[in-house]
Amino acid sequence: MSATRTLWFVLGDQLDPHFTVLRRHFDKARDVVLMAEVSDESRHVPSHKQRTILFLAAMRHYAERLRSKGVTVRYTRLDDVGNASTLAGELRRALDTLQPQSLAIVRPGEWRVLRMIERVAAQRKLPLRVHEDPHFLVTPQAFSAWANGRTELVMERFYRAVRKRFRILVTDDGRPEGGAWTLRAESRPRFAGNRPPLPKRVVHTPDATTRAVIASVERSLGDLPGTAAEFNWPVTREQALAELHDFVRHRLAHFGDDVADMATGAPWMHHSLLAAPLNLKLLDPREVVQLAVDAHRRGEAPLPAVEAFVRQVIGRREFIRGVYWHEGQDYASRNALGHRRALPTLYWSGETEMRCLREGVGGVLQHGFAHHAQRLLVTGNFALLAGVDPKEVSDWHLGMFVDGVDWATLPNALGSSQHADGGTVGTRAPVAGGRTIEKHSDYCDGCRFEPGMRTGDDACPMTTFYWDFLIRHQATLAANRRLASALAQVASMSDEVKREVTAWAAVMRKRLGVVER
Repeated sequence: MSATRTLWFVLGDQLDPHFTVLRRHFDKARDVVLMAEVSDESRHVPSHKQRTILFLAAMRHYAERLRSKGVTVRYTRLDDVGNASTLAGELRRALDTLQPQSLAIVRPGEWRVLRMIERVAAQRKLPLRVHEDPHFLVTPQAFSAWANGRTELVMERFYRAVRKRFRILVTDDGRPEGGAWTLRAESRPRFAGNRPPLPKRVVHTPDATTRAVIASVERSLGDLPGTAAEFNWPVTREQALAELHDFVRHRLAHFGDDVADMATGAPWMHHSLLAAPLNLKLLDPREVVQLAVDAHRRGEAPLPAVEAFVRQVIGRREFIRGVYWHEGQDYASRNALGHRRALPTLYWSGETEMRCLREGVGGVLQHGFAHHAQRLLVTGNFALLAGVDPKEVSDWHLGMFVDGVDWATLPNALGSSQHADGGTVGTRAPVAGGRTIEKHSDYCDGCRFEPGMRTGDDACPMTTFYWDFLIRHQATLAANRRLASALAQVASMSDEVKREVTAWAAVMRKRLGVVER
């Protein structure tokens, strides 16, 4: 009989500092944890250097945390001799060496990895136990029970159900505190600069372990996109808590105030920056929400700001994950609008005359991050309007953002941003022209393009593409009530104007490198 009872495959986004599943089921005398750094996970979609560093540095710190608790860890580093370079290869190597009686995992963050582990276990005729991830409030099974039989999946209804179930910001009789479930303003004023003053970020100085990872990535994966020069992301439980407390102290009170705003040289605004440590499981959503609610109780943050934050953590985040597992593996191949063009090279270089894209993509290359408005109104919006293949857009968002994990990225990018699922995640195709970007940012100041023009050399490509998009998809989107006003304008256009817009959009696509495949 093998000396190893169960091999536990712990992945890079399963770094639970409370060891919730292991504490319940792990036998220190007979079980082994497997962790592996493999180059394939940084190459199956091109991964930003800082995203790769974040995962690997967090993994190394977590392995040491496990060992300090008496856990036996088999750990493969990126540049170890014999590294198989794939998760499947490292799993097979461990199985060959340890000959365990069974294999155990916590549900991975993507279908691809789950199916790979299932195949390896089946090939080896090895029992596999898949534990649900206790990090989330709602299991995939519970989400499907809520979703089954509904004609449409509305996040607002899901959010209310979760708040009621977990008694978050609700009164004793089950009503929402503040008198409404949503307390943020639906209509937002024109961008007025960086007011209130934007707080500085907390600094996470890389320790020896993180510095070693940075050197390893530069040595073995130096051709990855982005730069590692300004790496400043939390890779330990302690750093994640520092990020959380910094947010609660300095940004929570204004969370949501500038959610639609973008400012030159202000990559963070008042966004929480907690998605990465949450997605790696260094933080638990329950503690994050509780700290925000406690801040409100102490009078340190207004209820609308706290409700907006809670909505993102237990509403949007849980909803998106539920959609990912509920919709199945074929969700990734959906393309409701039939977009097939290639992602232009400017998404890898940031080189473009369009100031909004130069700021948005440039910030991603520098930090591995862009906040909500930049993702929706700039990088996502441009790709949607230009007709880029939604899977390419989703893959770029997955690999280029430090918080990228498939369960979160796919429904948000392919679904909500690119409308490729036909409205499963968002009922309205989130399209916007240059005037909208002008309203919510300072990007148009000094840009050579004019946001109010839709044709001609000075026309803003966002505006040209916006009207071209509506012309191309007029019939498909006709029933979309939220686009009714814009589509009515298209209907009133003469055929000559439509042809002019369509022709100029073709010129713009060629100039910007948006090519047919």
